[in-house]
Amino acid sequence: MKIDKGDMVFLLGKNGAGKSTLFLHFNGIYEPDEGEVFIDGELLKYDKNSLIKARQKVGIVFQNPDDQLFASTVEEDVAFGPLNIGLSQEETEKRVNNALKVVGMEGFNKKPPHHLSGGQKKRVAIAGILAMNPDIMILDEPTSGLDPNGASKILKLLKDLNKRDMTIVISSHDVDLVPIYANKVFIIDQGKIIDEGTPEEVFDDIELIRDSNLRLPRITHLFEILDKEDHIDFKNIYPLTISKARKLIKDKLK
Repeated sequence: MKIDKGDMVFLLGKNGAGKSTLFLHFNGIYEPDEGEVFIDGELLKYDKNSLIKARQKVGIVFQNPDDQLFASTVEEDVAFGPLNIGLSQEETEKRVNNALKVVGMEGFNKKPPHHLSGGQKKRVAIAGILAMNPDIMILDEPTSGLDPNGASKILKLLKDLNKRDMTIVISSHDVDLVPIYANKVFIIDQGKIIDEGTPEEVFDDIELIRDSNLRLPRITHLFEILDKEDHIDFKNIYPLTISKARKLIKDKLK
């Protein structure tokens, strides 16, 4: 599995396929029984100094923010990482304020995390990773448990970070998000990557998608149904490929 700098990647797979387990190898939380992890071409080692260095480059946001937030205030939580790697109080405070501003949580510094909504907790968890100035952010089901509006705000935030050259890797069950946001997709099943490519390439293999207990994005499924209608010459009336559909949606979101 290779992820290039600046990618916006989605990892798709059914429950138990291995998404979360794979993610926990990306910055050394898990050590593999076999195989190797490379970050910027450098082999990941598992001594203390190597892990600190890796976790400054690769930050992981867990599916449940309550597994990540533990301090008594928002600012203490976001400050934990920078202080833990020996940054000064002044530099840490600067990073905390900047990270909270980026995620839209300015003014929440003194709030207890357990008083926040689900979407707010997700934002604070992301801020805690941003405060480490990582090159790569890994997010496990970042929209789970959020209403559509909250999920949209989180994905817009991640897209904005990606535009600033941060590499974003997301696991998600919401395949409808993939054609809009991803430039690369991996399918995992039983701990193995079984397909990869652009959203157009991956979702064009309808049989593999369904064999993996996934579904097509709704917009793709709609075009598939219309294309099968005998009385509609779909390709001549409106030759909207997945690629064109994705572009139309992106243009609408701008």
